[in-house]
This record gives sequence, C-alpha cells and structure tokens, in this order.
Amino acid sequence: MVPNDSHQYMGIISLLKHFGWTWVGLFVVEGDGGEKFLETLVPLLSEHGICSAFFQNIPQVAHIDKLSKIMDVILNIYLSLRDNKVTTCILFGESLTLVWMRSVIFLSDPENKESSSFGKVWIIPTQIDFILTGFQRSWDLEPFQGAISLTIHSEELLGFSTFLQNIKPDRIDRDGFLKDFWEQAFDCTFPNPSEPLDSNGHCTGEERLKSLPGALFEMGMTGHSYSIYNAVYVVAHALHAIVSTRLKQKTLMADGKLNLQNWQPLKLQPFLRSIVFNNSAGETVSFNGKKEMEGAFDIMNIVTFPNKSFLRVKVGQVVNDALKARRFIIHEDKIKWHKGFNQVVPVSVCNDCCPPGHQKKRKEGEQFCCYDCAPCPEGKISDQNDMDDCFRCPEDQYPNRNKHGCISKMTSFLSYKEPLGISLASIALSFSIVTTLVLLVFVKHRDTPIVKANNRDLTYALLVSLLLCFLSSLLFLGRPGEMACFLRQPTFGIIFSVAVSCVLAKTITVVVAFMATKPGSSLRKWVGKRLANSIVLSCSLIQASLCTLWLATSPPFPDLDMHSLMEEITIQCNEGSVTLFSCVLGYMGLLAFFSFLAAFLARKLPDSFNEAKFITFSMLLFCSVWLSFVPTYLSTKGKYMVMVEIFSILASSAGLLGCIFGPKCYIIMLRPELNNKEQLIRRNN
Repeated sequence: MVPNDSHQYMGIISLLKHFGWTWVGLFVVEGDGGEKFLETLVPLLSEHGICSAFFQNIPQVAHIDKLSKIMDVILNIYLSLRDNKVTTCILFGESLTLVWMRSVIFLSDPENKESSSFGKVWIIPTQIDFILTGFQRSWDLEPFQGAISLTIHSEELLGFSTFLQNIKPDRIDRDGFLKDFWEQAFDCTFPNPSEPLDSNGHCTGEERLKSLPGALFEMGMTGHSYSIYNAVYVVAHALHAIVSTRLKQKTLMADGKLNLQNWQPLKLQPFLRSIVFNNSAGETVSFNGKKEMEGAFDIMNIVTFPNKSFLRVKVGQVVNDALKARRFIIHEDKIKWHKGFNQVVPVSVCNDCCPPGHQKKRKEGEQFCCYDCAPCPEGKISDQNDMDDCFRCPEDQYPNRNKHGCISKMTSFLSYKEPLGISLASIALSFSIVTTLVLLVFVKHRDTPIVKANNRDLTYALLVSLLLCFLSSLLFLGRPGEMACFLRQPTFGIIFSVAVSCVLAKTITVVVAFMATKPGSSLRKWVGKRLANSIVLSCSLIQASLCTLWLATSPPFPDLDMHSLMEEITIQCNEGSVTLFSCVLGYMGLLAFFSFLAAFLARKLPDSFNEAKFITFSMLLFCSVWLSFVPTYLSTKGKYMVMVEIFSILASSAGLLGCIFGPKCYIIMLRPELNNKEQLIRRNN
C-alpha cells in the first residue's frame, strides 16, 4: 500500500544533488532493515558523486546491562554531530530511533546551549514518524528545526479532523490500545473502580487530542494514516467485487446471505489487482503491474516552535510515475532552515568547491569527495565550480587570464599598414630602385671593358632577375588571397633560380674562358654566349617544371592557423604540397651550392678575366642567409614566419647585388680611369 522504496531512495539522491550536499552522515538503526538500507543507498550515493562522511549505528533498545557500550555509542554520536563539515545527516530506522537521537542530543547538551553547533539538516525517510515520547514533552525541538522528511503522499480527508476532536474517553474502555495511548499522551491514569477516587493524576475525560503537542500527536493526516485509510477502502472494494461476482453466479445460501467466514485472504488478490477508485479526497487509488500502489512521496519541512510544537510544511514531491523532468519537485523558497544557517542554504561538502579556472585534484587515500584544487593547465579553462577536468576553448577563442572564460581571437597577417610591413615594403622598393639604377648605369656604359667582360647579357639578366626578386617580396605582404598564395612561392622560386643560374653561368664562363687560353685546349668552342645561355635556360627550366607540377597537383591556398598563437588567428598561405615546396627550395639551394663551389675553385684566377672572388663572397652570403632561414622559419609562428622569408629574400638579393656589382659600380662611377683596355692588360701582365 506504499510506493516502492526505490523511489524514495532516488528522492533522497535528488534532494542531495539539488542542494549540492556531497558530504553526508548516516545514522542507521541496527538490524536487518538498517543493513538493507545501507546496501541500497550507499552504492547510489557513490554513483551520483556523494560520499558518506561517517556511518553510525544506533541501537534499537538501550540495555542497562550494557551501559558502557551505550555510553560509547553516545560519545561516537556526539563526536559525529560536532563535525562542522557535515551539515546534512540521513537518519534511518523506526519511529523510536528519533526518540533515541533526541535523547543523545539532550544528554550532550541538556540546557540547549549548543543548539547552533548541533544544527543539522536531518533527512528522515518515510519509515520514521516525527514523534517524541511522553517523558520528552518538555524538551525543546530546536535541534530538528528545518529537518526534511519524506512521507507517503497524503491528502486531508473531509471530516477527519472533526473525528479526532470528538473522540471521547467513554470509548476508551472498549479499546485497550486507546486506553494505553490516552494515559501515556496525557500523562494520567484512569481510575480503578475498586479504589477510592483521587483526582490527582487521573484522566478526567475532558482531555482533547488537539491540546497535545504535535510531537506527541499530530492532528493532521499523516502518510501512514492515509495508507491505512486507503487500505481499508481497497479491501472494501475488493469484497464488494467478490460479492457482486457471487451474486451474479447465484451462489446465495438458504438464508440469502453470503458466507464469508471461511474465505481465505489470498482469494482477494485477483480482485485487488484490478481495483481502481477515487477516495474521498478525490485521488485515484490503483495498483500498477508490479502489484505496487501508484503514488508519491511528499517532501516535508519540519518547522518547530518554542511551545514544543511543530508544523509540517510541504515543500516538494517525489513522483514515481511522472516524466523524468517532473519526478523530483522542490520549492526551495518554502523551506525554513535551522537558525544556525541564518536561512541560507546549508553547505555540506568535504572541502570548499574549486572555483572556475581550477579543476579537481584527488587526495591520495581519501574519498573522491575530498580533493584539492589545481589551476587549469595552459590553454584550458573551467567555467563552473568543481569541474573534474578543464577543457579547451573553441578554435577561434583563447582562455582569459583567470582561465574561467574564452575570448575571441583577433585575426592577424603581415599588413602594409603596420610598421613592420611598411619597413619591409620600403626596403624592397629601395633595393628595387637601386637595382634599376645599377642596370641603367651598366646599359649606359655597356661598351666599357668592365661591362663587356664576362658576358654582358648575363649581367643584364642577373640585374633584371634581382630586380624581380626584390619586387616578388611584395607578394608576401598584405592579406593572403587566392591569387597571392597561388603566385608568391612559385614566382619567388623561379626568379631566384634564374638569378642563381646566371651567377653559375658567369662562374663557369670564367673557368672555361681561362682554360681555353691554354694552347691546344678543346674548350675554345665552348667559349661564348651559347654555353651561358644553355646553363641559364636548362637550370631555370627544371625549376619551372617543379613549380608547374606543384601548381597543377596541390597548389598553395589561403588558410587559417588557429593553433600556433594563443591569442591570434593567423591568415596565411597553406603551401599545399609540402614535398614539392621543399623540392623547390632544395633545388634552389643545390644551384647556390654549385655556384659557390665553382666560384670558390675559380677565386685565384687572374682578376682581369673574372669576378670569381666577388661571386664567392656573394654566394657565401647567399648560402648563409638561406641556411639560417630554415631553422628560423620553423621556430617562428604567425605572421612573423612571413617576415622571416621576406627578410631572407631581401638579404640574399642584396648580398648578390652588393658583392657582385658594388665593386664594378665603384670603378665605373668613381674610378673611370681604370675602366679601359690598357689598364686591364697591364693588370693582367
């Protein structure tokens, strides 16, 4: 006739989780019932992240011959009650268990001076009625102020209160139970007819139940009383169904009455299963498929008063047949807590919660509810209290300083408008102008010996390629677009390959020309423009083929780098095929190495025939720049990777321009007397 206890257990769990009580004490009566309660509830507590701070057995009966054991129990309960971390305690047992607990509290604090320190939130299951015995009628109920009890759902029945008020003593002599109750409740005795009448301590018959404190007798309908009331009507309806069935079968006795005396209770079961009716409170009474009463548990708040009375206030409900979202209902604003909590929701945890920006760190050897707080690791946040693990922000956000929230990242790229972009663009344009001026100087003095020496056309090709190298660096500035990403790396690779090929051709031309001057040399036929042009075209064609393959298979494209920098999203060019990009750079490095090697071997040839020394210095600088570029580029993040590449382009191009053409411009512009054929012949001799 009562709802399944499993729903009550889940109601207790829901109550603890709602208020965040994860560190609770358990007071359980000894016996099979208490053991079953623990076997069922403790695993549920752990499953839902709740720990039992302690477990204390309560004897069912206090035996005088075991006084030392009783005193040990009282001491243990007292010490448990003084644990200030545990503000929530679950009390399981029978109705007399509450009497036991009140006695322990009274013995520990007879004058109620420590009511605040004993302030707890008592969670009392439906097995316990909130009662005290007659000798406790003068004790204060303050320790149980704010207790929360789960009771079988009940409704006030019409006429029930009037029935209780009209109970008269003249009925008591016909009911031994009521006689005993009356004497205990009103602390009086009924006179014995065989003894003289003495009014002192005798029941007068004028006593009324409504005058008793609530802890001794509740005038309202309790859950247990409501269940008994419904049980009587269930049996009545079952008997009515039996009678109706028998009448239909015409099984009347000779006197027209049914003989019910020999019927066994088990015969009621088939009729009980199908019982459905509305009681006088308007509620439907029925059984489910598991032969259990459909119903609910009421969540009641105990409000005590100085006059030793109390009031039950309904603050919620646990419904076992409702939708999941409505199985647990609580009205927190209706709850009146113990005065020690200043009407603030009590906190019952092993330690203070971890604030946002921190995560739990388990303490060795302790329950999981007891933990330390550790700051979130770099790059992670926690935005709630007591989070088990920190988590990363979305890709387009980054953690704030306190690691409890995310901030949107700013987009960045190497812009023309920022100082670094302006500086690099200015340097590139300045070197482009200088290269143009050098080219104009060489064109103007094209007929002079120093310009004509070592293939004038190669000189022009080298200057034009250097000019394009400086200008190609501008493709790396600004917001990367599809066309810019598509062109900039292949353009840079091809132009630089042409420039280095020209340097290689110049060096080889010097070597061949010097060796061809020896008598009987077979290299005379290679002296001229054909060899130089072949070297430049073949070397450049190989690089152009690599770039064409790259653009045809996996070309570069605009991309967003979310992870390199914590606070920025870098707009960059994804190189597409890293392998082909590496091949382009590697081929260019290979050309530079051979150019340096050839120039180094030819550095001691007569100065009047070659510029090998200058080419050696230029290629040494060129190789140094690009060898340092690789580790620097790989260790740099964001837009500064682009800056490193632009700087390498400008530095290596400027090195070629300065080392190869600087000395020639010096002679042309400042020492023109050295720029004639006689001087060259004299220096050669």
